[in-house]
Amino acid sequence: MWNRRDIVKAGAVLTTATALGRPAFAQDSSEKVTVDLRREIGPLDHVWSRCAGSDRAAMTLREEWRRDLERFHKEAGLERVRFHGIFADELGVWYTGAKPNFQNVNAVYDGILARGVQPFVELSFMPRKLASGTRKFGFYGANITPPKSLDDWSAFITTFVQHLVDRYGREQVRQWYFEVWNEPDLVFFFSGTQADYFQLYKVTAAAVKSVDPAFKVGGPSTSAVQWVDSFLAFCAANDCPVDFVSTHLYAGDDQKRVFGQDRGLKQNQVIPAAMQMVRRQIDATRYKGAELWLSEWSSDSPAMIAHVITNCLPYCHSMSQWTMSSSYEETGVLDFILKEGDNGWGMLARGSIAKPQFNTYKLMNRLGTRRLASTGPALASRTAQGASVMVWNLADVQQAAGIPGMSSTRTVSGVPKSLDIAFRGAAAGAAARISYVDMERGSPLPMWRKLGSPQYPTPAQVEQIRASAEIAAPETRQLGKGGTLSIDLPPEGIALIQLVEG
Repeated sequence: MWNRRDIVKAGAVLTTATALGRPAFAQDSSEKVTVDLRREIGPLDHVWSRCAGSDRAAMTLREEWRRDLERFHKEAGLERVRFHGIFADELGVWYTGAKPNFQNVNAVYDGILARGVQPFVELSFMPRKLASGTRKFGFYGANITPPKSLDDWSAFITTFVQHLVDRYGREQVRQWYFEVWNEPDLVFFFSGTQADYFQLYKVTAAAVKSVDPAFKVGGPSTSAVQWVDSFLAFCAANDCPVDFVSTHLYAGDDQKRVFGQDRGLKQNQVIPAAMQMVRRQIDATRYKGAELWLSEWSSDSPAMIAHVITNCLPYCHSMSQWTMSSSYEETGVLDFILKEGDNGWGMLARGSIAKPQFNTYKLMNRLGTRRLASTGPALASRTAQGASVMVWNLADVQQAAGIPGMSSTRTVSGVPKSLDIAFRGAAAGAAARISYVDMERGSPLPMWRKLGSPQYPTPAQVEQIRASAEIAAPETRQLGKGGTLSIDLPPEGIALIQLVEG
C-alpha cells in the first residue's frame, strides 16, 4: 500500500495514549505568561488563514465539500484553497479531441469563487493528450508523467491561463497564485527527473507570465523542503521568474532528509527550524524577499498548531494545513467518520463536524492584526475592542505518518498546566472572556464515544456529534490585582482570552 511519508519511530515519552486516546498524566505544573497591552510590536500577519489544502479538483464539485469550504471561510477566515489535479483526466480537460475542454474547470473555480474563496492553482497533473507515458497516481488515476512535448505543454498552459482571464477578469486572476506541479521529488507524484521538473518549471512559468507579467508563479512544491537550493540556482542561471517559493513539510518527516543530519528535534520544533533554514536559502539568492509558502503541513494537536504557526511567523507568508475537509480520497474512500487515534487529515469530519484542528483556526481567526509584546506560550494581538490573546499548553504529540487513519492510538507526552498570565497595562477587575479548545472541549470525540463509537453514525447521531463539537460560549472572569489571570489547560489545550477595554 502507498505510503506518503516515512513512518517515524516514536522516542521515549512520558505518557502513552490508550486505545481510547485518553493519556494518564503526571503531576500538574505552572507556566508564566506576560502580555504588554501598552506595547505593539508590529503587524500580526494571519499566515494561517491564507490557504488550506484539499484533495483534488473533482472533489470540489461535491455538495458536502462546498459546505465545508463555505464554513471554513465564514468561521475561520479562509482566503484560498489548494488542491491537486485541475488537469486530471477525470475532469476531461484534454482526454481526447483537438482542443482542451474547460467545462469542468469552470465549474470547479466558479464554485470556489461563489463562496468567497480564491483558488491557489496547482498546475497538475498531465492531461492524457499531452502525456509522455501512462504512469498514474492514486485513487483517481492521475497521470504523473512529464509532457511528451514541452512546446505543446507551454501552449496548453498559455491557453489555460488566458481562459481564466477571459472568464474571471485580469484583476481577479492577478490575486491568484500558480504553483507548478506537486511534490515532483517523489516518484509517485512525478515520473521524471529533477532536471525534467526544472525544465517543466521554466516553460510553465514563462507561459503564465506571457499572459500577464503580473501573475504570480512559483515552486518547487517539493516534499520535506527538498530541492530548494538547486531549484533557486537553476532559476537564477536560467533567468526564471520566482514570485514565491513553495514547499511541504510534515512534523514526522525524516530529519536527516530535511536538514542533512538528524538534529534530534522534537516534532513540534521541526517545522519552525526548517522554515528558518528555507528562508535563509531564499534570501541568499537573487530572489531575496520572495514569499515562502508552506503549501502543505499538518497537525491534529491544537497547542502544536498554535506553537508552530507562532514560531513560523518570521519566515512564512502562508501556511496551508492539509486538509480542510474529510471529503478526501487520495488513497481511497475512508471507511470512517471518526475513529480512535489518527483521525486522518480533514479538519472538518464528514457531516461538517468540527475537529479540534478546525476549532483552533476558528479561535485564531479572532486574533487582531496588530501584535502585542508577550512572553511564554502566547500570541497576543490588539483588536478594535481591546485585546485578543491565544495561550496554550504544548505537549509532545506523535503526528500521523504514512497513510492517514492508519493508527489506532495517539502518543502524548505532557501534563496539565496552570498558566499564570499578567496583562501589563490592564486594570484589576477588567472582564476577560475565555474560550477553550482541546481534545475534550471543542471536540467531537466525547459524544461519539458516548454513542458507542459508531463507524457509520446515523443522521441523528451525526447531528448530535456535530452540535457537541462546537466551541462552548466563553466564560467571563475578572482580572485580579495587577491585571492577573490564572487558567488551567490540559496537555494540547488552547484558550483564547478576549479583553474588552472600557
